[in-house]
Amino acid sequence: MNVAIIPARGGSKRIPRKNVKRFASKPMIAYAIEAALASNTIEHVVVSTDDDEIACVAREFGAEVPFMRPAHLADDLTPTVPVIAHAIEACQALGWSIDYACCIYPGVPFIRIEDIEAALSLLIERGSSGYAFPVAEYPSPIQRALKRDANSALSPFDPSQTITRTQDLEPAFYDAGQFYWGSAQVWSKGLDIHANSHSIILPASRVVDIDTPDDWARAEALYAAFAKGGV
Repeated sequence: MNVAIIPARGGSKRIPRKNVKRFASKPMIAYAIEAALASNTIEHVVVSTDDDEIACVAREFGAEVPFMRPAHLADDLTPTVPVIAHAIEACQALGWSIDYACCIYPGVPFIRIEDIEAALSLLIERGSSGYAFPVAEYPSPIQRALKRDANSALSPFDPSQTITRTQDLEPAFYDAGQFYWGSAQVWSKGLDIHANSHSIILPASRVVDIDTPDDWARAEALYAAFAKGGV
């Protein structure tokens, strides 16, 4: 079987109670849960949390919370991979036979079911030796990036590229920060995601990293524009 695992700890600091804070019409985590439930590729939607309120909201929207995440995996410094590996192990202890697991972050109001399914198809097509996740292209060539010192003076990161035509520079991509597919075995091995992955490409208009109050406000404005058909 395939499962979705949504890691949602309770200790967010830059946006307090971020995972259950209301975004548009519902708690933020509801968008991830509903997308996973609607996907034909996923049989169980599990929320990994250390927080009773998050667990309650998750169940309200149809997710399962068959275990609570231990404290040592719920601090600011805990990486994603061990959290998902722990969740897989806990689900396997319940007798579940897991083939693939999709880690879906809880702050993803722009997630789409077709993207979840396309990434799994790509992973299976490539032989499931790593992960698959969505990326977006940087809007400007990273080879032309500038540094700014304490006196406001600018200098190029790579002086050798200052006169290269932009159309001749290799495109660069960034992690969309929405979800990651991997086999149960790959998650359990602890492989680094970015060094062992294939990717699908999303339009940058659907990729918003919501880490600060400004990010939140911008995401709400974009979400409203999508809802009105303006984007």
